[in-house]
Amino acid sequence: MNLLTPRLLGTVAALAMLSACSTTLLPPSKVEAPVAPAWQAPLPHAGTVVSLANWWQQQGDPVLAELIAAAQGASPTVTNALARIEDARAKQAQAYAALVPNVNAQASAVRGVSQPQVPVATTLQAGLQASWELDLVGANRAVNEAAAAQVASSRAQWHDARVSVAAEVASLYYAQGSCLQLLAAARHDAASYQETARLTDINLRAGFVSSGIAALARAGAADSNNRLTQQAAQCDLNTKALVALTALPEPQLRSKLASAWEKPAQAAPVSVNSVPAQTIAQRPDVFAAEHDVVVAAAAVGSAKAQRYPRLSLNGSIGAMRVSSGGVDLNESTWSFGPLAVSVPVWDGGQRAAAVQSAEAAYKGSISIYQAKVRQAVREVEEALVNLHSTEARTADATVATKGYAESLAATQARYDHGLASLMDLEEARRMARAAQSAQIALQGQRNLAWVSLYRALGGGFDPGTVAEARTASAP
Repeated sequence: MNLLTPRLLGTVAALAMLSACSTTLLPPSKVEAPVAPAWQAPLPHAGTVVSLANWWQQQGDPVLAELIAAAQGASPTVTNALARIEDARAKQAQAYAALVPNVNAQASAVRGVSQPQVPVATTLQAGLQASWELDLVGANRAVNEAAAAQVASSRAQWHDARVSVAAEVASLYYAQGSCLQLLAAARHDAASYQETARLTDINLRAGFVSSGIAALARAGAADSNNRLTQQAAQCDLNTKALVALTALPEPQLRSKLASAWEKPAQAAPVSVNSVPAQTIAQRPDVFAAEHDVVVAAAAVGSAKAQRYPRLSLNGSIGAMRVSSGGVDLNESTWSFGPLAVSVPVWDGGQRAAAVQSAEAAYKGSISIYQAKVRQAVREVEEALVNLHSTEARTADATVATKGYAESLAATQARYDHGLASLMDLEEARRMARAAQSAQIALQGQRNLAWVSLYRALGGGFDPGTVAEARTASAP
């Protein structure tokens, strides 16, 4: 035993030196994705700026917040993302278990006669057996770190799913608001055309206008009815889309929308960090892609570690009691070992192929992460451009709508007194209708631009919160 102990310790020491190279097995888990130092599009400044956290509740529109909550609860995308979090947590627990000893307990009881002329004996045994793989090169630690990164990534993907659903519902909600305003305008326009056609038909029978003028008036009324029907159908389609997203009964949803549109909804402004890199870091999809790189890097380290020796240690401790013929005998046993070393020698290139596969996946994850960053920058820039455009056009659209409405009123008065032709009235109506429709559409575009900016900024995602939750949930 005195000769074996130094040899055994020397072997252990030599194998332990392998742990010094554990950090070299993993490629860099932090990669660069350069972005411009400042946004190229102008940042929004007008209005009362609110934060992205609980943005929907800060809109002052409880119906919108209720619909978003219902849609998030009914969305299969959100449900699947939540299931992925639970799956990632379970895998994290499994990865952590590989770092600690595995202990099993055993107990048994036997009563009987083992030999002739020997009294009946009762034998009781209990013991513990432990096994532990010593993580020499950090393979199990790499898997554990990857599992933790996967939990953080899945939590970010869950937040991204909720943001996507919220943005989709809000976009439909604001689109429905614009649609109902256009529908009200179409009803007013159709009623005006119908009245003109009625009066023109009376003048035709009296011989004051020609049949061609009367036909033009009837054509205008029919065309306005056609636009009214088409607009009503579009509003119905928006409602049914909201029904599908929220899983609410259609009568209940229509009742909620009817009370909500007493005052047209307007999206609240949000603030934008002037530093693009900080803004992009708050995108859950970018955060998830970044942590996917960590997972891929750990997979490379784990694959490389399979080419190095593996060291495992076993041990046991037990107790036994034998009662026979009024005599009790107590014994205890223990063992330390075996201390086993597994050294890979030949596998036909299987381990090398596994390393190549992991490295290819690692390169792919880097490419995806960098593409996510570029896409995030593009989406923010586009949202800023659209928002700036809608704000810059608002004043002109208001002046145009007011001016064409006044022109229509004046032309209508002249027509009623026989000083303007039906063609003049039709042209004035067309211009007024187009200006009013453009103004309503512009208001809707402004709301959609704010929703797009909210989505592009990450919807209030806080990477620090995910990191804290990951630490708190670690075994």
